[in-house]
Amino acid sequence: MPDQATERVPYRTIIATIALVIVAYALVKLSILLFRIEILLVVAAFFATVLNPPTEFVMRHARVRRGVAALLVFLTGAVLVGAMLYAFIRPIVHEGSKFGNNFSTYVDDAKAGRGTVGHVVKRYKLDDWVNRNKKNIQNSLQHVGTGALKAARSAAVVVAELLTVFVMAFMMIMYGPGMLEGGVGMLSPPTEKRVRAIGRDASRAITGYVFGNLLISVIAGMVTYVSLWILGVPFRGVLALFVGFADLIPLVGATLGAVPTIGVAFLHSTTAGIAMIAVYIVYQQIENHVIQPAIMAKTVAINQLVVLVAALIGAELLGLVGALLAIPAAGVIQVIVRDVYDERQRRLKPEPTVGADEIPVSHVEAGD
Repeated sequence: MPDQATERVPYRTIIATIALVIVAYALVKLSILLFRIEILLVVAAFFATVLNPPTEFVMRHARVRRGVAALLVFLTGAVLVGAMLYAFIRPIVHEGSKFGNNFSTYVDDAKAGRGTVGHVVKRYKLDDWVNRNKKNIQNSLQHVGTGALKAARSAAVVVAELLTVFVMAFMMIMYGPGMLEGGVGMLSPPTEKRVRAIGRDASRAITGYVFGNLLISVIAGMVTYVSLWILGVPFRGVLALFVGFADLIPLVGATLGAVPTIGVAFLHSTTAGIAMIAVYIVYQQIENHVIQPAIMAKTVAINQLVVLVAALIGAELLGLVGALLAIPAAGVIQVIVRDVYDERQRRLKPEPTVGADEIPVSHVEAGD
């Protein structure tokens, strides 16, 4: 057989390949080390995207600078969150103090078998269980202080991270539009138009989903409050707020909010508990088939299977925060995939559209 000449690979190519592998490895390691910071940046970008439309609304109507408008929006949001937390925590503290003041009376009633608590204790023989486990209960109570200290430290870390996120979100609202404008302006005209269309649709997908979800949660809280008020169930304000907060969680939020509410209703009376079960069954059907489609009509419609998969992946990666961010992230990915598909099929839209109904942007802006 004739000798075949072997082609030599230049040393420069070998060195360049090794260097690229080393750089890629270093970037992956750096990304892993900075994962927590990257998550904070993503969350801050999410809040900045959601709060940017209210900021621009204040700029247009109040005729103030972007910094003043952003500050007003953030302060308004902080006041609203503080008011909701106060309305949620105050009844708990008040009832806890009341329970502590009347604890001896409750114990006497329980021992004598009087009242609702006494009936439960007598029926299920809880006093015998307490006597048998008295030492374990005392040991658990002795460790409450340590657990509270750890919880306080964790809460302090969460507060510090939230402040960091809000500061970064504020800075993104202040300087992000200018930076994006400069970056997009460097692109060629066709690419610039396409990127702007994708960005507009993605922004509307995120803000539409968030504000729509907030409105649905408010409706769920109001339905809970009115139903408990009609039935005469106590703690209806706290329970309604809890249902509203829980309803923000994708897929399982409504169930998480309903379970303790129904439990408290059953403690009040069997009739109230059964009535609340019926209320939540009916409301869930109305929310899924009437309220949610109507409110989400102007956002990007996401397939329910995609919602489930996105929520599961987000919860696995980042817990509750990941579950909350996963669905709008899926909406953004859907916008990008739709644009790539349109471009591949050579039927790129002559004018960018918004939402599942594909409303032309010019019509939306004219309506604004």
